[in-house]
Amino acid sequence: MFDVKNVTIVCIDIQDKLVKMLANGELIKNNVLKMMKAASVLDINTIITEQYPKGLGATISEITDIKDFDVIEKNSFSAYKTDIFRELIEKNKTKKILIFGIETHICVLQTVVDLLEKGYEVFIVEDCSASRSERNHNVALNLAKSYGAKVITLEIALFDLLKSSKHPNFKEIQSLIK
Repeated sequence: MFDVKNVTIVCIDIQDKLVKMLANGELIKNNVLKMMKAASVLDINTIITEQYPKGLGATISEITDIKDFDVIEKNSFSAYKTDIFRELIEKNKTKKILIFGIETHICVLQTVVDLLEKGYEVFIVEDCSASRSERNHNVALNLAKSYGAKVITLEIALFDLLKSSKHPNFKEIQSLIK
């Protein structure tokens, strides 16, 4: 599926106010932090979006403390409708996208649909994504699958990126999920 050089990670709107409104906010936050730490360790192209940060707050500091990731402010629900996002995606020259964030049924879904329409292979990391209601989250995942997206978990993504216990960063990545 993945190779660290053929994938871009897209982290959608993991912002203070959005995380706090989730019933499972701490779990999602912890899973996202694991993915973002792995992105840093494995040096994977990563883009972070913020939906209207003036009103919803910035990306949670635990993420921005990991590394100086590209952070894009947006107002459209689909990140793809933001010029700088498209420029960064195209600059990365990868056709596989690992995407996750808040809310699954709004910004994640609309970004996924736009990426699929542009020919990208899109993988939604289910346990790093959430909506205020579990129903909206699940319906969005099913709809995204019907469009051609694949739904995976954090562990599927991490171990696929490593490929083997012989990977030089295996122990460091494995320690994230223990």
